Amino acid sequence: MLIKQFYTNCLSEAAYYIESENEAVIIDPLRDIESYIEFARERQATIKYVIETHFHADFVSGHIDLSNKTGAEIVYGPNAKTNFPIHAAKDGERIIIGKISFEVIHTPGHTLESSCYLLRDENDRPHAIFTGDTLFVGDVGRPDLSSGSMSSEELAGIMYETIQTKILPLNDDILVYPAHGPGSSCGKNLGPNTHSTIGEQKATNYALQPQTKEEFIKAVTTGLALAPVYFPINAKINQTGYEEIDEVVKKGTTQLSIDEFKKWIKEDAIILDARHANLFTHGFIPGSIFIGLEGRFAEWAGTILPFDKPIILVTEMDKETESVIRLSRVGFENIYGVLSGGFEKWKSQNEPVDIIIDVEADELMMDIPFDKNLEIVDVRKENEFAEGHLENALNLPLHEITNLAEIAQFEEQQNLYIHCAGGYRSVIAASLFKRQGIHNLRNVLGGWSSIKNQPTAKILKVNAIVE
Repeated sequence: MLIKQFYTNCLSEAAYYIESENEAVIIDPLRDIESYIEFARERQATIKYVIETHFHADFVSGHIDLSNKTGAEIVYGPNAKTNFPIHAAKDGERIIIGKISFEVIHTPGHTLESSCYLLRDENDRPHAIFTGDTLFVGDVGRPDLSSGSMSSEELAGIMYETIQTKILPLNDDILVYPAHGPGSSCGKNLGPNTHSTIGEQKATNYALQPQTKEEFIKAVTTGLALAPVYFPINAKINQTGYEEIDEVVKKGTTQLSIDEFKKWIKEDAIILDARHANLFTHGFIPGSIFIGLEGRFAEWAGTILPFDKPIILVTEMDKETESVIRLSRVGFENIYGVLSGGFEKWKSQNEPVDIIIDVEADELMMDIPFDKNLEIVDVRKENEFAEGHLENALNLPLHEITNLAEIAQFEEQQNLYIHCAGGYRSVIAASLFKRQGIHNLRNVLGGWSSIKNQPTAKILKVNAIVE
């Protein structure tokens, strides 16, 4: 028996390959499936099943393409209804490969069809459980993503029954393999590890502690951040189907001449610049939106970009395919090509160019006492801002900057100094401001990590000024 975790940091997502007697199962695969196929090929194994723990909201799964390419059967738990062929397994059913089996455990709460899969070894002993978004390390799945007509509190109540009757009775030594790790928006308190045991979770996970149903509901529904806007889009795609990824990549990596690129611009296409932030600020095509591959690229693309407009790309050399694949992971299919020769070719032809002025944190500190029009725009999340921020700073979380009303509040004479935690999100924000015609701005290099160490910084934290 072999268990291999395929972990993708930028999405905090874990897929699994499990094999016995040259038969394999893939659980919760990403849309780009070649790594799973290649691994099975190297091991001379046949992928027999693609198992889904639920309709994922934070990424588009590779279940359909993987099934089409390998002949594997797609398995969902009870209550799953799709527009493509699946095996809707019953609670308690066994899925068998080689000498091992997966017991289907229906675990509604995160979603109604959510199911865990208990792996039983060659001796039929419970060995590991693949929990999807039902149970994480340190948390459980949030109950506010796919509720249909049900409230978060109603789903949390169902989750309580799931925990009490399906999870807590499991043996302490069973390994826990969830679908997500730290940084995922599918929970609010995910721990730093990507696997655990039932015993460790009984001891440390707040949601598994002795408590009443009312206490549990309050615990799991309090403090939930706003879910990314693309989550319901992805959940729907996973239920209804999608374009084959090979076709998406072929279309998206089409090399566009400068004239072809301009034609797309005239058709109101989104120019997405995926180069590193340091390259973007020193020069970019006017109107471009920056989302660099070095960060949580797909998540921010899904949060910021419209799904109903064509997208054209500017990338670094040999990054075209990676850019398209990572966009496709969150459901983008309307990508129509990449600028041939990249930004350097555009610049060499004397086409219009824009820049973003970068400043060091100490320069911001020197400007604060003397510039009456200076406005500090902190684009970190509300909880980050609350933990410490500059006096008089305006908190405008990045996900809110797509709201034109938020951008319209600034006046022409204001000098905007934009920062985030480290310098990635602030460049995204600056590109959005620029796209809306606000050019009197600066990007603070190093973000809060540099600002907070400045000796003259007046930091506001918990209603107190810290010099």
